[in-house]
Amino acid sequence: MSTIDWLVMTGTLAAIVGFGVWKTRSVDNVKSYLLGDRDLKWWTIGLSVMATQASAITFLSTPGQAYDDGLGFAQFYFGLPIAMVILCVFVLPIYYRLQVYTAYEYLEGRFDVRVRTLTALLFLIQRGLAAGITIYAPAIILSTILGWSLSLTILVIGVVVIFYTVVGGTKAVSVTQKQQMIVILLGMLAAGVVVVMRLPSDVGLADAMGVAGKLGKLEVVDLNFDLNDRYNLWSALLGGTFLFLSYFGTDQSQVQRYLSGKSLTESRLGLLFNGIFKVPMQFMVLFVGILVFVFFLFTAPPIHFNTANLDNLRNSSLAPELSVLEEDYAAVNAEASAASTALVEALRTEEEATIEAAQTQLRSAVAERQLISEKVDHLIERMNPEAIVEDRDYVFITFITQYLPVGLIGLLLAVIFSAAMSSTSSELNALATTSMVDLYRRSFVRNREDDHYFKASKWLTIMWGCIALGFAAVANLFDNLIQAVNIIGSLFYGVILGIFVVAFFFKRVGSTAVLIAALVAEMIVILTFVGYWLGYHDLAYLWLNLIGCVMTVFIALLFPKVPAKETVG
Repeated sequence: MSTIDWLVMTGTLAAIVGFGVWKTRSVDNVKSYLLGDRDLKWWTIGLSVMATQASAITFLSTPGQAYDDGLGFAQFYFGLPIAMVILCVFVLPIYYRLQVYTAYEYLEGRFDVRVRTLTALLFLIQRGLAAGITIYAPAIILSTILGWSLSLTILVIGVVVIFYTVVGGTKAVSVTQKQQMIVILLGMLAAGVVVVMRLPSDVGLADAMGVAGKLGKLEVVDLNFDLNDRYNLWSALLGGTFLFLSYFGTDQSQVQRYLSGKSLTESRLGLLFNGIFKVPMQFMVLFVGILVFVFFLFTAPPIHFNTANLDNLRNSSLAPELSVLEEDYAAVNAEASAASTALVEALRTEEEATIEAAQTQLRSAVAERQLISEKVDHLIERMNPEAIVEDRDYVFITFITQYLPVGLIGLLLAVIFSAAMSSTSSELNALATTSMVDLYRRSFVRNREDDHYFKASKWLTIMWGCIALGFAAVANLFDNLIQAVNIIGSLFYGVILGIFVVAFFFKRVGSTAVLIAALVAEMIVILTFVGYWLGYHDLAYLWLNLIGCVMTVFIALLFPKVPAKETVG
């Protein structure tokens, strides 16, 4: 990486972090540290909410997802606007009326401390694990570029993020995320422009989209009702909506963002802003992945995108077999490039027979290329059975490091790190807040002075940072990072949402009923996922959100109802 790229990356990140530290220099009490001064405008809330969800994983893994499967992943977000409207109408007014620090405080008043503690623990488990993945994702980039070991890179990134979060608190998280989202959106837009410019001189954006469309990469909506399919319209509108309701309505990393709003109206507008603009943003990121796919039709892609795996393979006894496959791969890529050019010309003539012939030839070349890549994967597994051969998360990294011009590489790396900083700092801050408010101050150390809780909040941030680092060390066990985060969330979010649904809408259900229901429902969700993992069924993970929520509500309603006066806290 050039000196200019280093200056662009470090300068951008230093300016954002410095701004956050400067804006929070007067934070000296636990309320300001955990909740801010509740003075944020709607646009800051909206960008902060988007930045919290848009982790580095979004900008690493999502383009690779589009490279392999096209735009179908966009369906995952179709339930988001629906969830935002429901939360604005039913949930936000309750939180603002009660003036809570966390979403789980409400549950003690509605039920009892046991339900509050259980829900807080479920959040802490899933968010603590997810925080590790958000640290691991950018570590892949830096270790690849600098040649550092992955473990050392994880440690360096983790320490920097922990320091930033400990110093700034929730207000620093919110005020810096506005700048981070601006950098992220500009960087991804610039990447898309560069991909188009890197295409052959006689191939334009419309041509690229025509080729992608003929290969099925632009198909967004899948109307087939298939429980085994992770991404179709029905899993998105049902399972996805439940996931987003739980994530934005009960996950403290998000609740904390809009509880810092100046008013209920500002927070509502911030959430609606997120609901409106998040889906187009995801389309843009996926679209960049589609453009990278088309680019690698005309320019030969690596036979395997994880260079570390390839280097190890070349230094092994299987190197001769790899060389043979690389020769075949080069020939197939030449065929793919020629077929792509032929398809572009055919699309311009609009002759169906010519288009169909070129399309068939290109599909055959792409399939053969994929087959050779799979043979390389098998070689890597023969060399090291523990190696992770899934390389989708390395697709966008490869394009960034090998094909972007000087200066823009630094900006795109700043994009990745900005996303990592924003999401990880939000998560660590939310984990510390929940640990402090719902466990430490509520059940362990009560009635101490404010300074004690202020210092304890910082130590809790450090503790969760260390836990996240530990999980980041084993995050490579997952094939695809963005799916890993959503799977972890789906294991817990449905049950958490079910608890809140009972709290909001079934006033005569008591604490013991919902406590037992949540524990049983969580067991059902985990056993369902284990069954999928062991190959007993193929139920897509998004449905776990619906199962967890419905089972919690259903089981709770089986218990005898208590008098309404006993359910009001």
